[in-house]
Amino acid sequence: MDTLSGGMKRRLTIARALVSEPELVVLDEPTTGLDPQARHLVWERLYRLKQQGVTLVITTHYMDEAEQLCDRLVVMDRGRIVATGSPRQLIATYATREVAEIRLPGGRHDELAPRLEPLAARVEVLPDRLLCYADDGEAVLRAVRELGLAPESALVRRASLEDVFLRLTGRLLVE
Repeated sequence: MDTLSGGMKRRLTIARALVSEPELVVLDEPTTGLDPQARHLVWERLYRLKQQGVTLVITTHYMDEAEQLCDRLVVMDRGRIVATGSPRQLIATYATREVAEIRLPGGRHDELAPRLEPLAARVEVLPDRLLCYADDGEAVLRAVRELGLAPESALVRRASLEDVFLRLTGRLLVE
């Protein structure tokens, strides 16, 4: 095993855990260090196990992994449970359907954020962009342009568990 790459070691460890066909599998960050192809292969295998009735308990920092594999989530911050529910329930409770990510010229996001607050359920100011949480991100972008603002770039995306996690735990890195 010593000559294998980190990703190969991770895959071998998972394969060894599954060889006995357990009813319960506890995985601590199962796809850390895997390339995207290997990560998706592991997801597919775990999903099939779940369909066969195997209970999976997974710790992960990858919110897309949690959204793909988990029926029920526990979000923890500093050792405390801050939210529980299905991925859909958590997104519906702590986010909106869509997020409009807007980069405005001159980096004046703090200054311009109050003008956008009436357009969204919540506006978050980041150093490089504004996040406008709304049910209709395209409507937010149209309204931004109607205010005479010309974004350098704009993106509308579906709200995700990562939005939920960051809202509940904050964006600051805690050592």
